[in-house]
Amino acid sequence: MSMLRDRLTILTAATAGVFMVVQYFVTSPGMDATYRAILNWMQVIFACALMVGIAAVVKNHIVRLRRRRAERPYSLVLLASVAAMASMGFSGGIDQGSSFLWAFNHLQAPMQATVFSLLAFYVTSAAFRGFRARSVESAVLIAAGLIVLIGRVPLGEQISAQLPAAAEWIVNVPALAAKRAILIGIGLGMVATALKVIAGVERTYLGGR
Repeated sequence: MSMLRDRLTILTAATAGVFMVVQYFVTSPGMDATYRAILNWMQVIFACALMVGIAAVVKNHIVRLRRRRAERPYSLVLLASVAAMASMGFSGGIDQGSSFLWAFNHLQAPMQATVFSLLAFYVTSAAFRGFRARSVESAVLIAAGLIVLIGRVPLGEQISAQLPAAAEWIVNVPALAAKRAILIGIGLGMVATALKVIAGVERTYLGGR
């Protein structure tokens, strides 16, 4: 029974993958309608997956509360926040002027900004550790970084009129080329993974079976 279920899952994934590839190159009313229907199904699946994720988080933190772990206060705050946001969203909606949107803009958004602002200190620490001229490549990286940092501020133009132009050249030529190379690599990796899923070679979505 398990083998039959796995084969049906692989067949469904392969059929969906082949259809998505074919519909990209072939245009017809039937193809377009099926494509839009699949997109709608994806939204439904995403909503169901979100509900499953919320249920798993709530269950995990309820277990923490029952076991009286040291993280109980954080779990209690999380469960209260989930309940409050859900009740405000279902009772008053999420439109302009609703309590849900007020809580999101005045509570959640500032907290997210605070967490992300801490990343600046981690980035500075990582740059301090990484920007050490241990090799020729590291020295080139340090020089390029300094030129870009100084050339992007008014101080760079005061030091030399050529510094902003050099910073723009570094950003638009070598840095952009490296960025495009990384994006091409990511694209090739996505295509290879998709082909492996269609061929049934990639089965991690089956839980490693």
